[in-house]
Amino acid sequence: MTPIVGEGYRFIGAALALAALLGVTVHPYAAIPFVVLALYFAYFFRNPDRTIPEDESLVVSPADGTVQDIVPVEMDDFVKEPCNKVIIFLSVFDVHVNRSPIAGEIKIQKYVCGRFRPAYKDSVGFENERHLIGIENDKLRVTVTQVAGILARRIVSWVTLDDSLEKGELYGLIRFGSCTEIVMPRNVEVMVEKGQKVVGGETVIGRIR
Repeated sequence: MTPIVGEGYRFIGAALALAALLGVTVHPYAAIPFVVLALYFAYFFRNPDRTIPEDESLVVSPADGTVQDIVPVEMDDFVKEPCNKVIIFLSVFDVHVNRSPIAGEIKIQKYVCGRFRPAYKDSVGFENERHLIGIENDKLRVTVTQVAGILARRIVSWVTLDDSLEKGELYGLIRFGSCTEIVMPRNVEVMVEKGQKVVGGETVIGRIR
């Protein structure tokens, strides 16, 4: 596993190239902001190692961030039963790679164009650009949605229909500041609270009853 996801190298390279150009043609001090920017890009696109819980009854967080809300959903189009939705807000300082919350196959994939409102707004899951996948195994179905924000103008996905994912496996990222939503059936006990910090791939957010 690389410490920086591949998506980040062109941002880092572009910032360093500008730093070198300005340092040579203008003044060495002119390069400093772009060196700082390159360091931030390296930090933003970081991909830290995670210890994934092996227990098949556990659902892990699909993202790093803060639990913004936990709301009931009367019916989910993929899960096909009443659910709970956990909304995770990612600041520009959080790790932005997304991980599969369970092991399973992708049975639905949907990209919806939309607006780019701030990711902390309550309505962004309905109005903003988003990418949804439905993951299924022999015990459970969940949906996970990457939602773009005011700075997150690009949702990146590395998976497609019928791909198999391990629990905690990387499947995409969102640039730069956004939210991720996971919808779980109500036979999954929600193990997090509003305002709690979560770690993608490690924090247990649900347990099958």
